[in-house]
Amino acid sequence: MKGRKRHILVDSNGLLLQVQVQPANVQERTGARWLLEQLHFPAQRMQCLWADAGYWGDNFPQWVQERWGWQVQIVSKVADGVVNRKGQPKGYVPLPRRWVVERTFAWLGRWRRLSKDYEQNPCSSVAWIYVAMIGLMIKRLA
Repeated sequence: MKGRKRHILVDSNGLLLQVQVQPANVQERTGARWLLEQLHFPAQRMQCLWADAGYWGDNFPQWVQERWGWQVQIVSKVADGVVNRKGQPKGYVPLPRRWVVERTFAWLGRWRRLSKDYEQNPCSSVAWIYVAMIGLMIKRLA
């Protein structure tokens, strides 16, 4: 696999709930559907799903609402009205709630095995992501 995307589902603290590694040619919405269809935890308490602008379209928010009853909020600069006349963002604007997922990716990037795509098999890459998150949670408990 030449390139890959890591789709992760995290809680509001940035702790990993679900992960899936796919080829880079898979669109975000398709990858998110595959990720959400394979949930391994009881998701009855979840109410809201924050997603990047790449997940907008293809009736993804409606699909999530019908399937799980979660409200989908798309986080983007255009949705927040922070654009200039040409439609480009005005300078640096931190997006609400997007930093939670970006911080989780930064935590995972500290692990040497995950800093680059060393793994050939996507399943072993998923396993190493879970191992890294388990190690992070153990450090926090200590």
